[in-house]
Amino acid sequence: MSNSSNVSDVLNASLQKVRDMADANMVVGQSIVVGDTTIIPVSKITVGLASGGADFSKKADITDPGFGGGIGCGVSLTPVAFIILQADRVRVIPVDEPAKTSTDRLIEQLPGLVDKLSDLVNGK
Repeated sequence: MSNSSNVSDVLNASLQKVRDMADANMVVGQSIVVGDTTIIPVSKITVGLASGGADFSKKADITDPGFGGGIGCGVSLTPVAFIILQADRVRVIPVDEPAKTSTDRLIEQLPGLVDKLSDLVNGK
């Protein structure tokens, strides 16, 4: 087996492990049901991968040139929001820093304001 095949095999095996670890269930988590309310956590996954290899061939032994390689991986899972399903309403609650400007704050509050206006118009 050639050294380039060894590097490729090690890299492919590592990438498959990362794929197995970082599946869709990590981004959109298991739902939590409390009464008539369902809460779905949403997260962001950041993956970093580095690999390297070396050929340790000896001039005296051409039949076994040797091979060395290594791979490092880091995974970060950060919660970003919760989706709240309640009766006929759907809300997204961000898990973020507080809004820095009044425009950002208005955009965050707009869905709730629309719900309240809708309830007011419908006479609830």
